[in-house]
Amino acid sequence: MITFVEGILEKVLPTMIVINANGIGYQILIPLSSFDRMPPVGSQLRIATHHHVREDAQLLYGFYSEAERDLFRLLLAHVSGVGPKLALAILSGMSLDQFKAAVISSDIVAISRISGVGKKTAERVVLELKDKLGVAAQWEAASLQQAQGGRGKYLHDAILALISLGYKQGDAEREARKVLSLLGETLSTEEIVRETLKRLVS
Repeated sequence: MITFVEGILEKVLPTMIVINANGIGYQILIPLSSFDRMPPVGSQLRIATHHHVREDAQLLYGFYSEAERDLFRLLLAHVSGVGPKLALAILSGMSLDQFKAAVISSDIVAISRISGVGKKTAERVVLELKDKLGVAAQWEAASLQQAQGGRGKYLHDAILALISLGYKQGDAEREARKVLSLLGETLSTEEIVRETLKRLVS
């Protein structure tokens, strides 16, 4: 799994970029939300990626932020009928914040305006993602009130990671807090996720 690519930005198009990483050119498909934030050609760039393997091709999808990639993966994992192409179109059709707000408020009309997304697909998106995005949005808002270096951020990030893996917010939060109380407040995000997963799958 290729989780990020770092190198020199060689080419930028609205739907695709090329990064030269130590002499290897990676062609990476991107949404318009990432294109709008790309630096000039020749700049050093690190981009979050999703490596998609199918029978006839291996494709890299790239995202300027990990939040965009997380939403892309949520769409693929939880919304039936949504593949990489449509997930990319959804990210291109709305900003991250606009999409989250539309899902949380069940604004099917706004979502169905995205190119390639009909009413039925928009309804499935809301049905499958409302709880997950609603929780994530609440946690993101809460994190703004915390110091970036505070220990609470590790718990916050761990719970978001568990939600993105498909666990319910209540279960993830309860078990993560138990892990912290048992093993101490000095755990990193990765350690919290790892130890919490052990409890959730047992």
